[in-house]
Amino acid sequence: MLRPLKNSSTQSSLQNLRFFLTKPHDCSYLGSHEATTLFMDPHTPVDHDMYSALTLMGFRRSGTHLYRPHCQECNACVSVRVPVDDFEPDRSLRRTERNNQDLEVIERPAVFDDEHYALYERYISTRHSDGEMYPPAIEQYRAFLNIAHDFSRLVEFRLEGRLLAVAAVDFLTHGLSAIYTFFDPDDAFRSRSMGSWAVIWQIRRAQSLGLKHVYLGYWIHKSQKMDYKQRFKPLEYLQGHRWRRGIPITQTHH
Repeated sequence: MLRPLKNSSTQSSLQNLRFFLTKPHDCSYLGSHEATTLFMDPHTPVDHDMYSALTLMGFRRSGTHLYRPHCQECNACVSVRVPVDDFEPDRSLRRTERNNQDLEVIERPAVFDDEHYALYERYISTRHSDGEMYPPAIEQYRAFLNIAHDFSRLVEFRLEGRLLAVAAVDFLTHGLSAIYTFFDPDDAFRSRSMGSWAVIWQIRRAQSLGLKHVYLGYWIHKSQKMDYKQRFKPLEYLQGHRWRRGIPITQTHH
């Protein structure tokens, strides 16, 4: 069940928020579908407590925008999170965690860094040349991952000084939100499974801070890009106004 807001001023602020719908556009994950997105008024500053509350309702952050899917004939996008105290890694994830204990981890503010962008550029060009983020561009990168808020961090993973991965992470009042991870596409580091390791690290970080969840964004049953999220068990998903354990058995998309 959704956690009640303790701050009455936050409740009042949520009631006064304005939201807008985009026009239908091509879905990024289900190619034959159109998508509609609900987003908070972009002129409203992203407040930490407000953002935390909206995350409980299935919203995500991209740059300074808070949004969630609002498609009339499809409910394939499901918000999912990991209850970190109950996290049970399988053998493969345990191996990934062991393999990356030699990495140095550095949390930094979410500001632009040339080294970060060079890695991002290589990652997008090598791993996602068929996606909507290709070709990479500095302004697009800045708008997506650089935000002047204390709750947002860019977490570096380094091996003997070499930058292997960067995870964009938001620190909420009740958990961490995994925004995006990009990593070195060199085959020499494939066995490290850096994408999975970034999620494991966030789960362990949340545990160390006494936070209850790591939010993984949206899971889509028929999207291969989203399959990895099912590996982090147990998983909880948002259905209506309640978080439930497991994954939805069926999806509706016409």
